[in-house]
Amino acid sequence: MSKLLSATLITTALLVVGFSQNTDLTIAGTCASRCGVKPIQFTPGKHLRLEVINSTPNLIYVEKAQTTKPILLRPGQRLRLEQGDGTKQNISVMFWNENGLSLKANLSQLNFATLQVRLRPEWRIGGDRGVYIRDDGRVTVL
Repeated sequence: MSKLLSATLITTALLVVGFSQNTDLTIAGTCASRCGVKPIQFTPGKHLRLEVINSTPNLIYVEKAQTTKPILLRPGQRLRLEQGDGTKQNISVMFWNENGLSLKANLSQLNFATLQVRLRPEWRIGGDRGVYIRDDGRVTVL
């Protein structure tokens, strides 16, 4: 009986000490548990609507490359730009603050064909300068 009790105590002690010293356990998980946000992408060749919102207290200019002249957006104002049938490749929209202050573009895909760009003040130097929609449907902030 004493041998069984001794063996049980030794085994328990080894298990407890072994597990308490290894605190850096790796737990396997799926990508869904820690992948981050899915990148925004649109179907190439489809109609696309771009909605730009000025959420700053300053005037901002917005220009769709090779299509429009600079358009003035007042604070709180919203601008919608349509991209026809999606046959134009590589859509670019540039934006800048009237006073040269930095901007931050927060992107969200409202539905399958609408990209919302909310422009906010940015405190880091440089900030965001534009949004580039590639011909494969991927969206990049410049």
